[in-house]
Amino acid sequence: MDSSAEASSLAQGLRIVRLVVDREKRGRQLVGVSQLAAELDMDQSRVSRLSQELCDLGLLERVDRGPFRTGPRYFSLAASLNTGWVREAKPELESLVSALGLRARLSVRDGYRAILLRASSNDAGLGSFVAPGMVTPVWCTGAGRALLWDHDLPALELLLHEVNFIGVGGPGAAHSIDEVRQLMARDVVRGHITCDEEFEHDIVELAVPIRDGGGKVLAALSVLGRRAEVGDDAAGVAAVLRGAAERLGSSDDAR
Repeated sequence: MDSSAEASSLAQGLRIVRLVVDREKRGRQLVGVSQLAAELDMDQSRVSRLSQELCDLGLLERVDRGPFRTGPRYFSLAASLNTGWVREAKPELESLVSALGLRARLSVRDGYRAILLRASSNDAGLGSFVAPGMVTPVWCTGAGRALLWDHDLPALELLLHEVNFIGVGGPGAAHSIDEVRQLMARDVVRGHITCDEEFEHDIVELAVPIRDGGGKVLAALSVLGRRAEVGDDAAGVAAVLRGAAERLGSSDDAR
């Protein structure tokens, strides 16, 4: 799957989640695959596949082929947005936008997936698939690889041994665990993740880990934009990112 198809799947998956959540919030009748397909004007087989993936992620749930309802992962994600350090991330993200002119994101890891917790105000436009809950691979995104910062080769092999690398991501994406390890080794020496066209064409993402008081990787802070927008001063951008990450990691709630 190329990056445009990946983005399309994410956008359609989020549309499904939003429709299910909206029906529950409004007390309306819950729906199954055929009704979802009709309301969203999507192919029924595609809705069936995407909704099953959403159930596998825990964002939706379904009992005995009945109607869909909001899953436990959705509620845990919503709860995480109310923690103090995540609330404090909002002004930090906007400060990054002001300082760097790039889009900014806060992400956490769930297995081999990176989940977006917050995005800056300039990171979503009409029809955009960028929203809290967006799921992307950890091995070919800047935020995802920042979340793998402390993983050695055995840990990477354990985490990624069932991953199908083929067809996922952009032209710079890793296609094996060893390639992921090589990228991580390069970036740890630099002190920041540089993700050059690993997920989307012509998009460069720079990222750093956020650590809690015990030194554990808590989340990832990243900025991204087209190559011309990011420019040539990756080290300077990374220094600004690290400052924001240190402030978030040193908050009382993060500790």
